[in-house]
Amino acid sequence: MDFALLSRVQHFPVRHHSPRTTAVLQRWLERVKPQVVLVEGPCDATGMVDVLCDAQTRPPVAILGYRTDGTPASSLWPFAAYSPEYQALRWARANGARVEFIDIPVGVSLAVDRDAPGLGLEAEATEGGTPAPDDTVPLTDAFARSQGYRSFEEFWEAAFEAPDWSPEQFRPVLLAWADVINAGPRQGYHRQRDAFMARKVLEVVASGVAPEKVAVVAGAAHIAAFVANDVEPALEAKLPAGVPCAVTVIPFSFPRLAEQLGYGAGNRAPHFYQKAHEAHCDFRRATLEVLLDFASHLRMRGFSASLSDVLEAYRLAVMLSDLREKSAPGLDELREATVATLCRGDATHVDGFLWKSVIGHQVGQVASRIGQNSLQAEFWREVGDRRLPRTDSPESFALRLNNEVEVGSSVFLHRLRVAGIPYATLSGAGTGTRRQAATEAGGYAALTRVRESWQAQWTPSTDVALVEKIVLGDSLEGVTTRVLQERLNLARTTAEAADVLLESVITGCPQTVASALRSCDAHAATDADLPSLASAARALSGLMAYGTSRAHSEVGDEAVASLGEKTFGRALLRVREASVCDAEAVPRVLEALRTLHEVALSQPRADKAGWYVEARGLMESHAVHPATSGLATGLLYLARELPESDVALEVGRRLSLAVEPADAAAYLEGFLQVNALVLVKSRDVVKALDDFLCGVEPERFVQTLPVLRRALGTLGATERRYLMENVMGARQLKDKGRAVKSVLEEKDKETLKDMSAELGKALDDLDDLL
Repeated sequence: MDFALLSRVQHFPVRHHSPRTTAVLQRWLERVKPQVVLVEGPCDATGMVDVLCDAQTRPPVAILGYRTDGTPASSLWPFAAYSPEYQALRWARANGARVEFIDIPVGVSLAVDRDAPGLGLEAEATEGGTPAPDDTVPLTDAFARSQGYRSFEEFWEAAFEAPDWSPEQFRPVLLAWADVINAGPRQGYHRQRDAFMARKVLEVVASGVAPEKVAVVAGAAHIAAFVANDVEPALEAKLPAGVPCAVTVIPFSFPRLAEQLGYGAGNRAPHFYQKAHEAHCDFRRATLEVLLDFASHLRMRGFSASLSDVLEAYRLAVMLSDLREKSAPGLDELREATVATLCRGDATHVDGFLWKSVIGHQVGQVASRIGQNSLQAEFWREVGDRRLPRTDSPESFALRLNNEVEVGSSVFLHRLRVAGIPYATLSGAGTGTRRQAATEAGGYAALTRVRESWQAQWTPSTDVALVEKIVLGDSLEGVTTRVLQERLNLARTTAEAADVLLESVITGCPQTVASALRSCDAHAATDADLPSLASAARALSGLMAYGTSRAHSEVGDEAVASLGEKTFGRALLRVREASVCDAEAVPRVLEALRTLHEVALSQPRADKAGWYVEARGLMESHAVHPATSGLATGLLYLARELPESDVALEVGRRLSLAVEPADAAAYLEGFLQVNALVLVKSRDVVKALDDFLCGVEPERFVQTLPVLRRALGTLGATERRYLMENVMGARQLKDKGRAVKSVLEEKDKETLKDMSAELGKALDDLDDLL
């Protein structure tokens, strides 16, 4: 191919998402009237041009390329209404010109290792992201600052967007800018793309179209290479082989365009640039329209913002642009004028909510002719039928799980969560039990909820995930089932299998419910881990009581109950063995014991008597870790299986001088974990504690102090007050009780010490611990 022909082709350099570039391009196309328009974009997406130009399509939209070989990966090529590439497509369709994309295919783009060193995948110069030699400040930002601008975006607005350029002026200036910023050698990937696109251009010329009738619309760095004939054809061979993929068009949004600031130009406030585009690049008019929007937002929130305030802000914005020798106000002038006038010098309103209206919340629409895969269709159908949020801004809502419709909405949202499709997150829940974790989205916590609070937000990532997940199933239930089955296959403990069982119920996936039940049974038979068995017992107990917030499901209730009984029994067999453990394993064992106690008391079919036998065994044993003995003592006391006198005797025995202080402190730590308030109210228990603390030798007391601090550090103000009262009672200080109370309320310990040296000693003892 004769690459010298590239210089004879009509070229127009662009910067992505730039209203001024778009306006100049439209005038240039009207003058050149090409027969073929070639646009930077994946060449295998040319078939999507008709969809992009369809009357039903409303930008922002994006070409989505995704892998179809089971590996989740995708790339997006977004378009706003003011994107020059998008307007080039529309002009070609409206004027009967042939139009094609000419960049590397999607499969090749997805195959590129973007983390490879020296590949040169950083954003190109004309896109505002070329790093400086020290890789700290982008060269474009450094240049902008040298010209007196605070950022490259401000420089671009002032130098390229606001002035009323003609095509004859704009093209050479933009190319000259690309030459200056791109003075060094361009690296790897971009030069490979140059070679690929150059070949595609020359193929069109070789087909018989005169070079002068071919218009190439691409990034300025690429166009600069074409014009200078700085293309190395051999570099194309270095591109990797493409991976299996497919291409479609999905909606995009203004907030996502704003997130692309490091790549595309003019994105930091898409709604503002859309206003400028609709006003034919009259940035003064766009500024006034946005100020009117600001005033409306302020009035909606109860602030005073009159039309005269708007006019004053507009005048100030224009004045600032004149002082800075700009053709028209930009975003910086808009913001500063808003703060000074509408917000009376307070920038918090701008940063808090006004600037969001400059970015915009608009979500695009794709023509129905593109079709949707089954997951997309199901998602949008459910969102519409259930009246769930469909904007690219967070919206909160609550579900009351006492009717079939809202339970169905909950199942739908939980399926999205489990499938990994970003849309909604659980922000809070009303739960039926005290220990229910409100932040736990699924699993056991979801079984007894009567209310769920969600925050939902559609983003392009939602549709991307819906497209990618089609390899796992053609329905959300199918995808969720596949994901849960894979988790079940990886489960190695009873608890992990039980977690899958619970998620299967929450998401309404009966297929994995059955297989998870079998897996739980198989794992429980050999599982020696008490925390795992206890967690599974709790999960199965929840399912045995299923129905507090959701419709009863056909999950085989008797099978669940039978397995729950067996799993609880198997857990009891592991209690004493697991309690013979080191300090590192104690927290998990204590949590498991608490879980078994709760199941025993709340589930009628659980072996409550068997649990009490095991708890008594722990209480009496000196072979197990003392903390487990203390916990068991406290649990039996709260369950009224031990009278207070027996508890006092047991605590006294465990805190006697014959016991190692470290063991006594560990016992106390477990004991107080149950319900410290109930325990410190017992005069006999407190006396045993006081006798223990007073009897420990000073050296051993210091060694034991860390455990004692940890044990007593959980006591709150109320528990400490009861403890102090009972200490005074145990030390026969009742006559000074009223004075003590008064002094305590005044927090005057020195006065208290003067009143009673003995009482002062008691306070000192407690201060060491508390």
